[in-house]
Amino acid sequence: MENHTKHMQDSTMKVSSLNCIDLASNDLHHSVVSLKQACLDCGFFYVINHGINQEFMDDVFEQSKKFFALPLEEKMKVLRNEKHRGYTPVLDEILDPENQVNGDHKEGYYIGIEVPKDDPDWDKPFYGPNPWPDSDVLPRWRETMEKYHQEALRVSKDIARLLALALDLDVNYFESQEMLGKPIATMRLLHYQGISDPSKGIYACGAHSDYGMMTLLATDGVMGLQICKDKNMKPQKWEYVPPIKGYNEEPFLILH
Repeated sequence: MENHTKHMQDSTMKVSSLNCIDLASNDLHHSVVSLKQACLDCGFFYVINHGINQEFMDDVFEQSKKFFALPLEEKMKVLRNEKHRGYTPVLDEILDPENQVNGDHKEGYYIGIEVPKDDPDWDKPFYGPNPWPDSDVLPRWRETMEKYHQEALRVSKDIARLLALALDLDVNYFESQEMLGKPIATMRLLHYQGISDPSKGIYACGAHSDYGMMTLLATDGVMGLQICKDKNMKPQKWEYVPPIKGYNEEPFLILH
């Protein structure tokens, strides 16, 4: 489970220590064993040397900030559609209704796989076209996000090969058409308002468990993400996940 809160000094909140998987490592056995242990322990781990260079990652974050800085009426032109693509306003999502008095204090933008109209899956949920901001308002925005989506999917497939080996399966097991051959791969740009007061049921992002095979999370370095390694523990124990620096590429945190 994960949630996002405003960063506060809290002596009861632990900073988490997680395994780090190097996708450029020549020691395949070590990578597989380390990933398997991370999944058995808690399901969270870092991934480094994934091949998406820092300059491009910086551009993605900058382009994301430009979108969220637009006037609300401009963002509402690409409001999330029936395909679950597009803009989600502040308070639109409520992930932990038992503890939240209203929705998350965040806004987002969903981008998914594009398929042509003659594709048999075109009219199914999570496929079909994406809405895009006007290119006159945000030049290069669509091109940047489409490229990042493809790059992140490539990284996901690299991780899936390690997962397959960790499960004693064929290395390409998850490459089949019904899995990563034609995935429902959703990319979400998120902007948090920095508003959170759990004592009043107010959260930047409520506690939740992600759906799907895996989540790749890239952050801008602001502390705030928390994880719970055992959601059945009473009371639940939440730990901050710090961003890690010192690499040529911004590491991903994997939520498996």
